[in-house]
Amino acid sequence: MAQRLLTIIISLLSIQALLLVDANPAWGAEDWLDERQQAWPHWQLPAPLPRPRQHQDLIYPEWLRGEWMVESTDLADQSRLEHPARFHALHPLIDGKADVVGDRRFNARAIGEALLGEQLLSVEQAPEQVNRQLAHLSDDRTLETTVIGRRQTSTDQRPFVSDELVLQILHGNGPPRISRIETLSRYSLCADDINLICAEQWQARYPGPGAQSSNQALNTSHYELRLTRQRDQPAGADPRVDPSNGTGIANGDDH
Repeated sequence: MAQRLLTIIISLLSIQALLLVDANPAWGAEDWLDERQQAWPHWQLPAPLPRPRQHQDLIYPEWLRGEWMVESTDLADQSRLEHPARFHALHPLIDGKADVVGDRRFNARAIGEALLGEQLLSVEQAPEQVNRQLAHLSDDRTLETTVIGRRQTSTDQRPFVSDELVLQILHGNGPPRISRIETLSRYSLCADDINLICAEQWQARYPGPGAQSSNQALNTSHYELRLTRQRDQPAGADPRVDPSNGTGIANGDDH
């Protein structure tokens, strides 16, 4: 259960967006993401996932904006988890649309409380670093997560697909436990219903950099997600802005 917290919390902490280089960016990610998904569970590192810059956050399609109840099913054992999730506008665009990002702190805390209850004490967003979060756990433990690789399709495409690689460090008694987790997510409207989203997630956990066989996955997971809209945003309402985010580009730096 604790390991599932570490993997799922990353999915929503790091369910996050890319900001545009220019008015007509070349995404060039669709074919690679499709091939990557088909290669699961035989994933290996390194993978061509550009490192996001300090203020780059994962941008979601407009139809993901709002408040949702998420039901996640682990396809290996059919175990289920339910928790709320929130996606809101970052900055309005000239044409009236808005970049949509996940509410990282709210989402991470919702998942942590669903899994661990009082063992999750708080979630902290690193100042001026949208890709780094700290989850404070009981027994003086801290889970540090940093997005170190990301790729996504255009937000205009359906399904919408993203892939992120996260460096994870669990601090506590004894030496830090270091690992990397890759999560590829695919989202689409269920039967074109704007109030229901069907999604799948494929994951792999790797050892930390420098460990023996560090490029080979230690284990893999496959989840089905169903997101049910809980509350529509009122028409004409001003989008909520996340002050911790800045601007950046779609696929980050190639390093």
